Amino acid sequence: HAIAEDRDDFRRTGQDDRRRPLTAEGRKKMKQGARGLRALVPAIDLLATSPLTRAAQTGAILDSIYGGLKVLETRKLSPEAAPAEFLRWLRRRPEKTLAAVGHEPALSLILARLLTGTEQPVFTFRKGGACLLDVPDGGEGTATLLWALTPAQLRQLAD
Repeated sequence: HAIAEDRDDFRRTGQDDRRRPLTAEGRKKMKQGARGLRALVPAIDLLATSPLTRAAQTGAILDSIYGGLKVLETRKLSPEAAPAEFLRWLRRRPEKTLAAVGHEPALSLILARLLTGTEQPVFTFRKGGACLLDVPDGGEGTATLLWALTPAQLRQLAD
């Protein structure tokens, strides 16, 4: 997901962290980054997001840039979900190009399992970063990393 409100500041509001939203700067940067992503990946068959507010807002930004995406909120991308849950779900999906908006460290663990079959992170995502994998059969350790970009690199592609 994109840059969200500070965790400690939001905690002082008394609201559940699951409702913590993106900042205005986070929304602005994500819009730019989404334009860069669209330059690289012109079509997405399914956008899966965590149900947490900040991830859902990030998904809505992606949808606004792509226009008319099929968006699905799934608890399998929640911070407390085990990577294996998402991977089982992923193997059953018929879509060819799937984007996922979730949380660290879960996304890095999912990525590691797809690439290496282990939960030894290959790298950590920055907020608003993205990567593209080729996952031929959805099996662990079978994916190929095609590219990984920081949020700043994605924004540069939007220019």
